[in-house]
Amino acid sequence: MFDRSKKGERALLLQAQAPGQHDPALLEEFAELARSAGATVVGTLSARLERPNPRYFVGTGKADELRDHKIALDADLILVNHALTPVQERNLEKLTECRVVDRTGLILDIFAQRARSHDGKLQVELAQLRHMSTRLVRGWTHLERQRGGAIGLRGPGETQLEIDRRLLNLRVKQLQKRLDKVEVQRSQARRSRERSALPVVALVGYTNAGKSTLFNAMTGAGVYAADKLFATLDPTLRRIDGLDCGPIVLADTVGFIRDLPHDLVAAFRSTLAEAREADLLLHVIDASDPERDTRVADVENVLAEIGAADLPQVLVFNKIDLLESDVARVEHHEREGSLRAWVSARDGTGIESLLDAIGQALSSERIHRVVEMPATSGRLRARLHELGLVTSEVAGDEGWRIEIDAPRSRIEPLFGLPDGQGDWLKAALAAAD
Repeated sequence: MFDRSKKGERALLLQAQAPGQHDPALLEEFAELARSAGATVVGTLSARLERPNPRYFVGTGKADELRDHKIALDADLILVNHALTPVQERNLEKLTECRVVDRTGLILDIFAQRARSHDGKLQVELAQLRHMSTRLVRGWTHLERQRGGAIGLRGPGETQLEIDRRLLNLRVKQLQKRLDKVEVQRSQARRSRERSALPVVALVGYTNAGKSTLFNAMTGAGVYAADKLFATLDPTLRRIDGLDCGPIVLADTVGFIRDLPHDLVAAFRSTLAEAREADLLLHVIDASDPERDTRVADVENVLAEIGAADLPQVLVFNKIDLLESDVARVEHHEREGSLRAWVSARDGTGIESLLDAIGQALSSERIHRVVEMPATSGRLRARLHELGLVTSEVAGDEGWRIEIDAPRSRIEPLFGLPDGQGDWLKAALAAAD
């Protein structure tokens, strides 16, 4: 085995693409990921790849070329824009005598640097350990030495690999218990907001689309924002008053990226729940990005993965100050039935119109009614209270006068309740219009 460099600052990038495919944006985004992790990109190497080589990921000739480039550029780190198997990672490191990190490992490293909150750090560590556990299977054969030599420890004993795997699994279980507790706390906070009848609007979008800058422009919160990938990881919540629909809670969430590691999606489930359980999504798009349509598709894929694909959206095209012709406006897209807002979060252009669009979207997606509920509907009444859909209630001789204020998406599933309760609720809400 070779001694791995601890510096890891001079990085050589390896970009593999299928024959006939040439997308410079892929390599540029990967280079930006490398710089976001603190690396200095000293060179790149492209490879045509029909299918991954089980030994080196790339062919043996390209692997030798990668080694020669590493030596010529004096690189101490090789970054591969693809997920590698433990065996491929080990073989490339052995051939090049250099530390090799795949795309998943690079993104995990960036998340580890950026996490600030206690639960954010726990989520990143859990994702890193899950990723590392696959590397303990075959990627680190030098750990397969056996303990022993001292009195009471001689004999076959336990291999170092088995000890590492056992300790890693123990740490994973500890982190999972802590994160389960964090998720319970977040769920309680969300239920409190629901009981307060405050709709939640979540900012989602491709990383570096300007979500945190937009969040600051809308709330004046002063959240950290920078022109780099994954500048903000931890969710931030702020209340906004003065909208036509009443006060709302605005949530800034972690940015998405193509091929977001599944371990990260799993570990950040409580953070992403702010998007999954929101009443409305503001899908922030970099209007100046030539790849914006592809970015939109990537975000939609992640939303589908976390169960938020069917939530109502307002598409927010940000950074119009970088365009020559577009002006701030809000328009209704007839074919998709969605609102689109064109803004510049940096100079505040179009923010007021965006807030008006949010109020308009929430008003159409929210049910606010007062119904007279008979005493025989006690089970339905209890269910409404359990879900936090009741704003106020006055008891009478023949039942209750109940004020319901909640997103349409949370009320309509109750229309399917048995014993005629769902039908009664649907009819009562319609009669109250």
